[in-house]
Amino acid sequence: MNRAEIVNTPSKTRLGKLDVLRGIALIAMATYHTGWDFEFFGYLEPGTTGHGAWKLYARVIASTFLALVGFSLVLAHGRGIRWRSFGIRLAQIVVAALAITLVTMYVTPESFVFFGILHEIAAASVLGLLFLRLPALVIAAAAAAVIALPHYFVSPAFDAPIFWPLGLSEIIIRSNDYVPIFPWFGAVLAGMALAKTMQHFNALKLLAGNIAPSWLDRGLRFIGRHSLAFYLIHQPVIIACVFLVSQLFPPAVPAPREVFGKACVQSCQNDNDKAFCEKFCDCVIEQTEAQGIFDEMFAGKRDQNDPQMQQIAGICTQQNIPQ
Repeated sequence: MNRAEIVNTPSKTRLGKLDVLRGIALIAMATYHTGWDFEFFGYLEPGTTGHGAWKLYARVIASTFLALVGFSLVLAHGRGIRWRSFGIRLAQIVVAALAITLVTMYVTPESFVFFGILHEIAAASVLGLLFLRLPALVIAAAAAAVIALPHYFVSPAFDAPIFWPLGLSEIIIRSNDYVPIFPWFGAVLAGMALAKTMQHFNALKLLAGNIAPSWLDRGLRFIGRHSLAFYLIHQPVIIACVFLVSQLFPPAVPAPREVFGKACVQSCQNDNDKAFCEKFCDCVIEQTEAQGIFDEMFAGKRDQNDPQMQQIAGICTQQNIPQ
């Protein structure tokens, strides 16, 4: 979750509370990434920040940033596209997105960020220009369609890597921050529709002025006005802090049996219920230990295609299928 709102309004029409909202969203993003980093260093169970309340939290944050992208796009270019400022800002986002890709390819090559929040913002900023002249109701309908499409239409025709940014493939995409066009461009369109609606009803004044206390207002505005810089800087700082903590107070190292059991249950739950998976994985551990191959399995020397492992999987499946 692995997030920032990039497109800014002109200074003369800048709305203070809009910057405050950006600042709040950025702080929320930092708290999520703190959790992710603690998981990465082994303080939380694998998959913690990708499930349940953590997953919902990440989606709310991403949706907020992207809605602000659409909202600001209307404010900045709704009366005419300011090509120079738009081009400069877009170039900054593209360069930052490429930097994120290169860094994550080095740090986590098996799940690097090839189309994360910055990539999505860059693409959505360009696509959003096509909707600037449309009525709010039409944009809102388009937003609903973009959000709904991947829930009703996916196809193996989009399984090739070149199509992964669309978000319509049948295969599961592995990335530390995957924010494809469908459904996330829908949040940008929703923000555009909201901005146009507020303009129509002269409600943008609600976003003017300050919040109390003044120190909080100044702090959040500063962060909101420098959203791209905050996005690029905060994660290295947090990782450095968590790394320091790990050197002073190393996380407990779970036993191989526990590590395999949790990973097995998590993988099994993609297609089965939790109760079955827990019994199945316990059975696999017991069988591999009894046959003296647990260490080889844990080390990756034996996978699911190994004949002995297939036999064990068959036995454990048969034993735990509800009668």
